[in-house]
Amino acid sequence: MTYKQTLQYLYTQLPMFQRVGNVAFKKDLTNIRKLCKALGNPQKSFKAIHIAGTNGKGSSAHLLCSVLQASGHRVGLYTSPHYKDFRERIKVDGQLCSKQFVVDFVKEHQAVFEEIRPSFFEITVAMAFEYFKHSQVDLAVIETGLGGRLDSTNILKPILSIITNISYDHQQFLGDTLPKIAREKAGIIKKNIPVIIGEEQAEVKHVFENVAKRKEAKLRFASRTYKVKLLKTDLRHSYYEVRKRGKIIYPRLKVNLHGSFQQKNIATILSACDHLSAYVSSANNIKKGFANLKALTYYIGRWQILSEKPYVIADSAHNEAGLQLLKEALGNIAFDQLHFVLGTVADKSREKLFRILPDNATYYFAKADIPRGLDAKILQNEAAQFGLKGRAYSSVKNALRAAKRAAKTNDLIFIGGSIFVVAEVL
Repeated sequence: MTYKQTLQYLYTQLPMFQRVGNVAFKKDLTNIRKLCKALGNPQKSFKAIHIAGTNGKGSSAHLLCSVLQASGHRVGLYTSPHYKDFRERIKVDGQLCSKQFVVDFVKEHQAVFEEIRPSFFEITVAMAFEYFKHSQVDLAVIETGLGGRLDSTNILKPILSIITNISYDHQQFLGDTLPKIAREKAGIIKKNIPVIIGEEQAEVKHVFENVAKRKEAKLRFASRTYKVKLLKTDLRHSYYEVRKRGKIIYPRLKVNLHGSFQQKNIATILSACDHLSAYVSSANNIKKGFANLKALTYYIGRWQILSEKPYVIADSAHNEAGLQLLKEALGNIAFDQLHFVLGTVADKSREKLFRILPDNATYYFAKADIPRGLDAKILQNEAAQFGLKGRAYSSVKNALRAAKRAAKTNDLIFIGGSIFVVAEVL
C-alpha cells in the first residue's frame, strides 16, 4: 500500500472517534493490551511521562517535551487528535513520524488488526509506542486521548503522571459531575509513581488525594508551589513572572504560547521539571524550551496567528473551561470588532458554550467537513436563542472568506469552536 492507501485503510476500516464519535469509543483496555503484546510490548522500552486532564494537556505535553529537548534528550511525543496530517500524533524531537514507518507498520501487522479488531485510536497508540522504541527515544511524553482510566495509553507504567485540571467534557463517557470526571482522570495514577496535579480544585482534590493514598503515589499540587502571572504579550511570545513558594525565580519568563490560561500549564510543567531534575539540568534549558516551543516541537492549532491586518487567529479550544479562558484572552487584545468563525460537532452539548461566547461578535456559522460536524443552519438557529447573531455558510472556508471581506484593518477574525474547524484553515 502507498501512504495514502494506508491512511484510507486506517480511516475507513476502523472506527475513529475523531470522525464518527461515540461508536468508536472502547470502554476497556483488552484490545490495546492484546495488540501491544503481539508487538512485544514496545511501551516497556522507554521512560514515559503520562499526561491527562480536561484542558491544557496538549500545551503541557508540548512544553515539557520542549524543555526535555532543550536539555539534550531525544524525546518522543504522542498527542491527539491531529489537525492536517495523521503523523502529527507521533513525533520525535519535533519531527513527524515517517510516512514509510506508517506504511510498514500497518502492512506488517494487518493480520493482527483483523484478528483483534482494534479501534483507530488503539492502533495509533500502539504505532506510537513502536515508533518510539524504533527511534530509541530517551523519554516519551504521552497524552491521553479521552479520560484516563480506560484510555488506550493507560497500559503505560510511567516515571511521572500529570493531571492538568478537571472540567466538563465528554460527560457521556466520563460522568456528569466533576468528581466523576476526576475519578476517570485519576485512573492514570499508578502504584508508587509520583503524580502532579496542575490545579487544586476544591470540588475534586479529595478524589486525587484518595486515589494517590490508595496507590501509595506521592502527590503534588503544582498551584501550591508555583504562582505565575502574565506580564505582557506580543505577537510571538508571552512574558510571565514566576514565583516559587513566594520567591521570584523568573522575573520575566518568555514563553512561545499565548493566552493567560497558559500560566496554569507553566506552573504544572515547572513542577514536573522539579521532579525530573535528573533530566532537566538547568534553568537555562527551561527558559530555552519555553521560548522556542513551537520550533522545537511542531506545535500548531492553538492561538495560532494566521495573518495580520486584520489579525486572523485560530484556536481549537472547544469545551466549557477552554472557551471561558479563550474569552478572557480575547478580552486582553485591542481590536475594533470581533468576527467569529464558529463550528462544532453534533454530539456535544452546546448550551453552556453559547452562554460563554461573546455576544458582541459577528458570527459566521459553518459545518466542519466531517460526519460529526453540526449543520451550520442548526448552529445558527441555536446560537440565536442566546443572542449570538450571524449568517450560516456552506463551509468553513466560505465563512472565513466572508469574515475577511467584512473585517476592517483593526478588527479581529477568530476561528474556533472545534479542532476540525481549525484544521480546515491551517
